[in-house]
Amino acid sequence: MSTPVSPADVKLPQRSGTVSSAFTRRTSMSDDEAIPDTDSSETTNLLLERLRAWKHMCGYLEDYFSATAKVQKSQSKDYEKILKAVNEPLKEGHHFSSSEGGVAGMFENLRNNTQGMVTMYMDGEKNLKNAILPTLERLHKEIKNKSKELSTGATKGAKAVEKARGLTQKHIELLGQNAATYDAAASGKIEQHHDPYLLKRGINHRLNNQVNEENNHRQDILAVQNSFQQFEAHVLQTIQGTMEQFHQHMGGQLERQRAMYADILGTAQRIPPDFEWINFCVRNDAALVNPDSPPRSFSSITFPNMDHRSTQPLIEGSLERRSRAMIKGYSTGYYVVTPARYLHEFKDNDDFRRDPAPELSLYLPDCVVGAIDGVKFNVKGKDVSSGKIGNAFHTNTELSFKAHTPNDAEKWWSVIKEATRAPALAAAATTLASPTATSPAATSPAGSASPSRSVSGQAQPPTYAEKEMEKTQASQATAASPVAASPAATTPTAGISRTASTASHFHTSPGGSAVDKS
Repeated sequence: MSTPVSPADVKLPQRSGTVSSAFTRRTSMSDDEAIPDTDSSETTNLLLERLRAWKHMCGYLEDYFSATAKVQKSQSKDYEKILKAVNEPLKEGHHFSSSEGGVAGMFENLRNNTQGMVTMYMDGEKNLKNAILPTLERLHKEIKNKSKELSTGATKGAKAVEKARGLTQKHIELLGQNAATYDAAASGKIEQHHDPYLLKRGINHRLNNQVNEENNHRQDILAVQNSFQQFEAHVLQTIQGTMEQFHQHMGGQLERQRAMYADILGTAQRIPPDFEWINFCVRNDAALVNPDSPPRSFSSITFPNMDHRSTQPLIEGSLERRSRAMIKGYSTGYYVVTPARYLHEFKDNDDFRRDPAPELSLYLPDCVVGAIDGVKFNVKGKDVSSGKIGNAFHTNTELSFKAHTPNDAEKWWSVIKEATRAPALAAAATTLASPTATSPAATSPAGSASPSRSVSGQAQPPTYAEKEMEKTQASQATAASPVAASPAATTPTAGISRTASTASHFHTSPGGSAVDKS
């Protein structure tokens, strides 16, 4: 009698790693586990994802060539705009020679080549749309069909594997429950269909079916994997052919464009440098400047009122003026008294290097002139020069001047003093200068009661007098009695003495020169 063999002794099929011709892959499932913890559709999903990657790659190329075609069309329109920029005849075109080999011929060549570029880019757009893009669209459809085929076939096998694993897992869990019951109550009764022995044999049966389904599914996936190598090679070869077409087209386009630009350059370079100028000189000989005629000279130019009496200075020259900052001392400037009765200060008398705007301007009728003290004298007034910030807020300031010599100081003082008088006062001063006048007003140009001195036979002004006092005394001079003559009018001094009030305003330093233009 033969001994029965337990199903538990039957060895189930074992799975091992698969070796391909190119590389070795480890199985994704362990041989020691009844229910692997891996997804049976993992490989399928990975391959589907790879096909999607190829499909997107193909889509990117389609977008690239579509965008390139749009750019070609846009460039064609842009070159049409460029052509319009030079399509019209040249303005003032009569200045250029109409014969070949000149600027007019260069622009004609420029128009022809630009029109050629317009046509070239239009052909480029058509080539991309009619030759390259259709090839990529067909390849895109092939990848889609491959993905659909894999998804349909692999999904069916994966579902069968998952179903078999579910049945095996269910019986393994049932065996575990009843084996635990048996250990807890060994003397207890167990239902016949829950006998752990029977359950184990049932697991063996279902596990065998599961392994068969897994191996069948594995073979299907291997077949798909092997076909992928050939399919991807086909995809790449198609893309390479498309790229070669694109390169030939774009390369030829660039060569044609380069040739057109070279033709434009050659036409421009063949124009002789003096071609246009010689033709222009021949056509306009009568209107061009004679190079042998002499240039203009400033000294020979005249203009209206250039010698008008109001433009001639009463006196001009260099003077020194004490700075308002006591520590700076005196600085030299160029001063002018104008017929308009202004005293202007300039840095120098150069009219050409810069615009001669005055640094200081005093309207002398509004000023008060002090006495001469050797080479020094004072003028009190307000700076009215324009273009300086804050001049509108300036108050009267006493300015101290110093000439080169006493004689220069006397000339400056006399002219400035005369300019300070209003026209009515100047006439009154002329009347009071009669030899019979013995009043202080007759002997003092300023009409002051202060003692006056004689230098070189000329009457000198008082030490200082305000404008209001001068006006009042000048009006009183006509009614003054001859016996009221001032002692200063009959007692001339040998020289000019410095008064105590003015001596404190000056210190010794080199003087300047003055030229009396009156």
